[in-house]
Amino acid sequence: MTLDEILASLFPDGHAVKNDNGVIFGSATLRYGVKILVIGVADRAAVGVDEAIRLSGHVLDSLERESGPILVLVDSDSQRMSKRDELLGLNEFLSHLAKSLIYADMHSRPTIGLLYGHSAAGALLATGLATRVLVGLPGAAPAVMDLPSMAKVTKLSMEALEEKAKSTPVFAPGLSNLAQMGAVHATWSDTVPLADQLNTLLANMPETHDRRDALGKERGGRLKAVDIAERVRDLALQTQ
Repeated sequence: MTLDEILASLFPDGHAVKNDNGVIFGSATLRYGVKILVIGVADRAAVGVDEAIRLSGHVLDSLERESGPILVLVDSDSQRMSKRDELLGLNEFLSHLAKSLIYADMHSRPTIGLLYGHSAAGALLATGLATRVLVGLPGAAPAVMDLPSMAKVTKLSMEALEEKAKSTPVFAPGLSNLAQMGAVHATWSDTVPLADQLNTLLANMPETHDRRDALGKERGGRLKAVDIAERVRDLALQTQ
């Protein structure tokens, strides 16, 4: 689905969402009268310091004058890999964007990420994975790290990584693998009005506590993460 088709299906009564050089921002009114803030990344744009600060600004500005959920649409490249962005502290800008979304979610602004295209690395972490719930559309192509990059970091061969990816979702890009790890809450249908699916999700939002590790265990994609996290928490409580 194209961005225009997605917006039309999400908001059949109309919307005020714009795409400005890959940065999505605006709002719409849901069927039950609640206003929703819409931000995100389009056209596989890279997320650099400029995009990150604009998006976080929209989130923080809305906290002062609005209520209601926040929808983050995602079709991005990875973070912008330029000398300028790195020297300006891109990691801090991406962190600021992620924290803005998390802060909003903690203060009665439930956040939903909708991955409809590509996304990778820091751009995915600071947008879709910073929301309380991330859903995907068929055809979405996320990757925390692609296999060629993973090969450089791990010093493993592509052949070895491709073999591991067959049985271990952590080593494999793609929507289904992120869903198995618990990072993607659900995959929506592109044959059912997205407005209906959005309203159903909002009516049944999971608790604020991040359950991605628990979902990963339930789905067989990350068998140890939740147990390790609980053990670390228990040890921390024992030292207080």
